[in-house]
Amino acid sequence: MRGPTTTRTIQRTAAALAACAATAWQTSPALAHASDRGHVLLLPTGHYIAGAALAVAASFLVLALLPPERLTSFWRKRLPLGSIPDLRLPVSLVSFAFFATLTAAGITGSRDPLSNPLPLTVWTLLWVGLTLAQGLLGNLWAWLNPWYGPYRLAWKALGAKEDSPLRLPEWVGYFPAFALFLAFAWFELIDPAPDDPARLAIAAGTYWLFSFAAMLIFGFERWSRQGEFLSAFFAMISRFGIFEGKQDGPRLRLALCWPGAKLNEAEALPPSGALFLLATLASVSFDGFSKTFFWLGLNGINPLELPGRTALVATNSLGLAVMLFLLAAVGLLAVLVGERLVRSKQPLRQSAGLFVWSIVPIALAYHFSHYLTAFLVNGQYALVALSDPFARGWNLLGTAHMPVEAGIAMGAHSAWMLWNLQAAAIVGGHVLAVLVAHLLAWRLHPSAARASLSQLPLTLLMIGYTVFGLWLLSTATAG
Repeated sequence: MRGPTTTRTIQRTAAALAACAATAWQTSPALAHASDRGHVLLLPTGHYIAGAALAVAASFLVLALLPPERLTSFWRKRLPLGSIPDLRLPVSLVSFAFFATLTAAGITGSRDPLSNPLPLTVWTLLWVGLTLAQGLLGNLWAWLNPWYGPYRLAWKALGAKEDSPLRLPEWVGYFPAFALFLAFAWFELIDPAPDDPARLAIAAGTYWLFSFAAMLIFGFERWSRQGEFLSAFFAMISRFGIFEGKQDGPRLRLALCWPGAKLNEAEALPPSGALFLLATLASVSFDGFSKTFFWLGLNGINPLELPGRTALVATNSLGLAVMLFLLAAVGLLAVLVGERLVRSKQPLRQSAGLFVWSIVPIALAYHFSHYLTAFLVNGQYALVALSDPFARGWNLLGTAHMPVEAGIAMGAHSAWMLWNLQAAAIVGGHVLAVLVAHLLAWRLHPSAARASLSQLPLTLLMIGYTVFGLWLLSTATAG
C-alpha cells in the first residue's frame, strides 16, 4: 500500500506533467495533428479493459437468449415526423460558396494552421464533427454536399437531361472510392505537411474539380455512391443515425428510428465496398497505433527524439497497408469460421458483405474516442479562425477574439472525464456492433441458435478489438 508521502509525490508529478503539457500546447506555433494527446494516462486501465471485455461478452450472451422475432420487430419501429421541403439545391450552393471561400483563405490567408480556417474546417469540423453528426443524426451530407448544386446548375445551363453519357461497369464497385480514400488517409496521416493551408487548398480544390468532372461523365448519383469517398463514407455511417428521410416528390418525409436500425435493412456490400468500410476503421486505428511507444520502438525510434513525419513516410505507409490487410483478413476469417460452425450454404462473399455493416458503430466509436480531445480544443480555434478567414482583422461571427480554453483537455479531472467518455464510447460501440451482427445473422439463419453460434468468432474478434482500442487510448504516445 502506498503511504501518504508517495501518494503526494505521484500527485505532484502528475500535476507538473499536466502543467508542462498545457504550456507546450498554448505556445505551440502549429497544429501537429488532430488526434494528439496532451497527457499521459495514470488511471488503473487494466480494470477498465477487463470490464469492457466482459461487457461485450455479456452482450453476446444476452442476445443469444433473446427471441429474435421480438427484437427485430422492436428495431423496425419508426415514429413519423412529417415532411419538410427539399432544400438540397440552395443548401448545396451555399455549401459550395463556403468551400470556395475556405479554399481562397487557404491560399491567401494566414500561414498558421491554427488561425487559418481551411485546415481547421477540413480536419476538425468536417472529418471529425460532421462524421459524428452523420452517425448520430443521419445523412446531413446529402444537403451539405458541395457538388450537388453546381452539378444541377451545370446540366441546366447545358440544356440537357441529367443523364450521364457513360456508366461505370458493375465490376468497378467501390474501388474508385476505396482508392481515393486511401489517398486521403495517406495525406492526413503520413504526408509531412497536411495542415499547411496552401498545400491543403491545392489538394482540396483539385479533388473538387476531379470529382465534379467525374460526376458530369458518370452521373452524380453513381459517382457519389461509388467514386466520391466522402459521399460514400457518409452514406454508410448515416445508416446508424436516428433520423430517416425518404423522398416524396418535392418534399422529404422524416421519421425517427432506433440507432442502427437502418443497418438491419442494408444489402450485402461487394468486396470493394467491404474493403472501403474496413479502410475507414483501419485508418483511425493506425493513426493511434503509429504514435505509440510500441510502434516507434519496433522501428528503432526513440519516442523522445522523434525525427519528424518525413523520416517516417515509408514506415507508416507500410504500416497503414498492413493494418488494413490484417483487419480484413481477421474479419474474413471470423466470418468464415462462423459460417462453417453452422454449416451455412451461403456464399462467403454474401455473408462477409453483410456482416461488415456491423463495424459501423465501432468506426463511429473509434472516431469519437480518437478525436475527442482535439475536437474540444481545435473546434474553438475553428470558431476564431472562421470569424476572420483572411486574417484581415474581421469579426464576422463575433468570435475572433474568443479565448481558446486548451485547459479543457488538461489536468487530472479532465483526463479522468475524457478517459471515461472514450472508454464508454468504445465499449458501447462494440456492444451495438454485436447487436447489429446478430440482427444480420438472423436474416441469414432462421434458427436463433444457429444465428448466435455463427456470431461466436465475430464476437471474440470484437472483444479483442475492444481491448486493443482501450490499450491505444491508455498507452504512452509520442508526437
